[in-house]
Amino acid sequence: MHRLLRDMLFGLTDAHVILEPVSGQLMHPEALSAFDQLRRDARDAGFEPKVVSGFRGFERQRIIWNAKASGQRPVLDDAGRPVDLTRMSPDDIVFAILRWSALPGASRHHWGTDFDIIDAAAVGEDYQVQLTPEEVADEGVFGPFHCWLDERIAAGESRGLFRPYAEDRGGVAPERWHLSYAPRARELQDLLSEQALVDQILDCVPDQQVALSECICARMPEIYARFIAVPESAYPTNITRL
Repeated sequence: MHRLLRDMLFGLTDAHVILEPVSGQLMHPEALSAFDQLRRDARDAGFEPKVVSGFRGFERQRIIWNAKASGQRPVLDDAGRPVDLTRMSPDDIVFAILRWSALPGASRHHWGTDFDIIDAAAVGEDYQVQLTPEEVADEGVFGPFHCWLDERIAAGESRGLFRPYAEDRGGVAPERWHLSYAPRARELQDLLSEQALVDQILDCVPDQQVALSECICARMPEIYARFIAVPESAYPTNITRL
């Protein structure tokens, strides 16, 4: 694999992303174009989509991961309650973190094709976004926007954008706020492999190690199947490229 493509795949470069001027977030150019078109459609319906998290590099994801593994950040159960890491095995900790946070090197945010959104028209400028299931539930503050978006996705009118974690498949918790530009994301996902991720994690220099890496590498087949590989059936079939 070409070095630049490898660096892009694992979030080791930001050469493939550009600035979204409203939010200040970095996005893949094709994903940004799709989002701009979707935003125009949404504005006509009274919504104001805003990206709150776009490109996230390997190092940023590693910091998040290690903070959770060390207990500096809370690790949550399915109900959103903090778990007690001192009562858990390394394997259990890894899988608990993966429920809500991507493995460094395997985050779709590395590609810039994936991003998290809110409806800025639904809240004030001082609103503290949490990206919780309650916010995006039908009755939540962003519910009306996501119900509108459900209809657009189902009709194939979402400009190539879809939700890779729309349902609970026993891995990543559902994330209604997470959108992905399907044509490019599918291609990049096909370049990933279990061994490539293991090699990337083991290749980290001593002061940039991924916490619990020994456990991660040993359990990679299960981790890859449950938390990384979005099945082909989840990708929309009724879309076209820009």
